[in-house]
Amino acid sequence: MEIERAGQVLTAREIFDLVREDLEAVEKAIDIESIASVDTVTTIGRYLHQSGGKRLRPALLLLAARFAGGGGKTAIHLGAVVEMIHAATLVHDDVIDVARTRRGRPSANVQWGNHTCVLAGDWLYMQAFQVALRERNFHILDLLISLTQMMVEGELIQLDRLGKIEITEADCMELVDRKTACLFSACARLGAVAASATTAAEEKLGEFAWNLGMAFQLIDDTLDFTSREQTLGKPVGGDLKEGKVTLPLVYALERATPAERQLVETVLRDRNYDAASFEQILAFVEARGGLRRTRERAQHFRERAQQIVSEFPETPYQRALLTVTEMVTERDR
Repeated sequence: MEIERAGQVLTAREIFDLVREDLEAVEKAIDIESIASVDTVTTIGRYLHQSGGKRLRPALLLLAARFAGGGGKTAIHLGAVVEMIHAATLVHDDVIDVARTRRGRPSANVQWGNHTCVLAGDWLYMQAFQVALRERNFHILDLLISLTQMMVEGELIQLDRLGKIEITEADCMELVDRKTACLFSACARLGAVAASATTAAEEKLGEFAWNLGMAFQLIDDTLDFTSREQTLGKPVGGDLKEGKVTLPLVYALERATPAERQLVETVLRDRNYDAASFEQILAFVEARGGLRRTRERAQHFRERAQQIVSEFPETPYQRALLTVTEMVTERDR
C-alpha cells in the first residue's frame, strides 16, 4: 500500500486502509454494545448494524484522531458512539417519515412497528452515552449533548415546515447544519479530543468537518432527484413526497412559472406523484438550475474544507482528509 507518495491525493481504498484496523475494532464494539437485556432491542440494533452503510462518520473521527497524532481505544469507543447515535437518528427519522426502506432493505419500523422502534432508538441513544461516559471526560459529554440537542431541534424544525412551499435558502441551510453538518463536526472534534489535541486544532478540525458535512448533505439533496433507488438505498424523489422542500427545489422555485409551482404544490398536498409525476418535477428542477446551483453551493463548502486542511503540514492523514472532500462531492450515492 503506497500511502507515502508525497504530494499525491490518496484513493478511497487507501484512505480506509489507514484506519482499517480501527474501523474493524469499531464494528466489534458496536456489535458488543448493541446487546440489550431485551431481545427485541438487540435484534433491532444488530439489524441496523448489519444493514451496512459507509461508516463515514466513525472513519472521519478515526482519521481526525490519527491526523491529530493519536487515537487508540478512546477513538475506537467514540467511533462506536457516533455510529450508534447516527443509527438512533435513522430509526427515529424513519418512524417520523413513515419510511418503507433504508439502505435497500425494509426499514426497522416496517419490520417491528413504530412503537417498538421509537423505544429502540431511545435505547441506542442512551447506550451510546453510556459508552461515552466510560471515558470520564466532561468535554466529550458536552460535545455529544450539544450535538443531540441540535439534531433533535433540527427534526422539530423540519416537522414544522413539512408541506410548506415557502421555504428559503436560509431555512434549508439551517436544517443541513442541524441534521448533518453538526454531526460531522462533532466526529472530527471527538477525534481530536481522543488524540489530546490542542483546543485550536480541535476547533479547526471541527470547522473542516462542518463544511464537509454541509457539502455532503447538499449533494445528498441532489441525489434524491438524480440517483436510482438501487443506488440510493431508498426511493428517489422521497424528500418531496414526504413534504420536504430541499435546496434544489428552493432554487428552482425562484424561477418557476405558475404552472411549475403548481406541480410542486400538488405533490406537497397529495404526498405522491400520481397527479404530478416525478419526471415532470425532475425536468423542472433541472431546467430552472436547481441541481446545478445546489452543486455549486456544495462545491463552495468543499473548497472551504480543503482550504482549512491545506493549512496543516502534509502527512498521509492530511492527504486523506483532502481526498474525503473529493469523495463527498463526486459520489453518486
